[in-house]
Amino acid sequence: MVIIGNGISGVTCARHIRKRDNEAHITIISGETEYFFSRTALMYIYMGQLKYEHTKPYEDWFWEKNCLNLVHDWVTSIDFENKELQLQQQAPLQYDILILALGSKPNMFAWPGQELQGVQGLYAYQDLERMNESTANCQRAVVVGGGLIGIEMAEMLLSRNIPVTFLVREEGFWRSILPKEESELVMRHMREHQIDLRLQTELKEIIDDGTGRVKAVVTTAGEEIPCQFVGLAVGVHPNIELVRNSPLEVNKGILVDQYFATNLPNVFAIGDCAEYRVPLPNRQSVEQVWYTGRMHGETLAHNLTHHPVKYNPGPWFNSAKFFDIEYQTYGMVPNKWNEPVQSFYWKHDDGRVAFRALFNGNDKRLHGVNGLGMRLRHEFFDQALREHWTVEEVLVKLHKANFDPEFYSKHHRDILQAYNQQCGTNLEPEKKEKGLLSFLGW
Repeated sequence: MVIIGNGISGVTCARHIRKRDNEAHITIISGETEYFFSRTALMYIYMGQLKYEHTKPYEDWFWEKNCLNLVHDWVTSIDFENKELQLQQQAPLQYDILILALGSKPNMFAWPGQELQGVQGLYAYQDLERMNESTANCQRAVVVGGGLIGIEMAEMLLSRNIPVTFLVREEGFWRSILPKEESELVMRHMREHQIDLRLQTELKEIIDDGTGRVKAVVTTAGEEIPCQFVGLAVGVHPNIELVRNSPLEVNKGILVDQYFATNLPNVFAIGDCAEYRVPLPNRQSVEQVWYTGRMHGETLAHNLTHHPVKYNPGPWFNSAKFFDIEYQTYGMVPNKWNEPVQSFYWKHDDGRVAFRALFNGNDKRLHGVNGLGMRLRHEFFDQALREHWTVEEVLVKLHKANFDPEFYSKHHRDILQAYNQQCGTNLEPEKKEKGLLSFLGW
């Protein structure tokens, strides 16, 4: 078995195959880094909070001990008919089973000047190295795109005291995902961190300083903003250039069924590069978040070593961090909704903590929740959504969802009181179980 890509999908798949099969010969190929690292920790390396070696979940000896063969090289082409991989520096490799875990690439939209030094996205380890070099003497930066990668890049730059102008095409930050109130909460927090936030502003052109480096950007309104670094954070797309002109069927990504099988025998695709031929209900055809990549790897490993099962990820969830504000979402909370869907929204007086629940207005069955500035237990909401709890069942049990450390403020009573006031109910919190654990607040 040969796996191209040593991200969370490919490595999880390799590990779980090895757990179930001691005899399989497993090779993992990556030109990015020799060893698997936590991609979500890239920003903390830049900010000086971690070193690269701290982001490797496994010691370097782990791979040899578990008979996982690592090849540090780039695959240049795939001969599907002869089951052979051409490598950039090493001899060709044969495979019996091929697993494509090719990941994503940052989006580019053919802006004039996007090839200049100091203009880049942030996805791979090499992007981090380029950003580190390009911002060494940076006086001002511009970040383009109102999403998660953009706010991470802004935080990274601010950690080095580099002022940031943030260009957002929409009327609010991440408004394609967040409801208006959550978007406004995050924007207030961004401005508190001295981010120059420009809404409904698009990038038109990036200007050369005459030496091949960026010196400014021009917006569609004609404004010129001086800068020495431009972070392009306008999303990512499946990294499928390696297989685009091949017998493998592709669309946005590599087309797979619910078992991650492609149109070619013994060739599979998982993670960011995979696209479902038939998307699951309430799911996108391409899933590009960490936890789905891990589940892809686990599911395919099971299918290659046991009786195959369909991918069943359960209710949607995701998490992120907007500077000091943690964000979690469980179930379906779109930026807009129509009847019979109803919304309950509560915000703390400090403006940094909020909770939203969407539910069916007829039977009050929960559709999903957003939490900002608080930590909520995944297990609690996963159970609530799988078992079709009502919003009121959730709110009276909300203390069980608390995941904040000891001595942090608890908000479940205030949230329930606000729901009573908004909806004309008189609900009481479910009583905690008696005993030592209850006494300790667990």
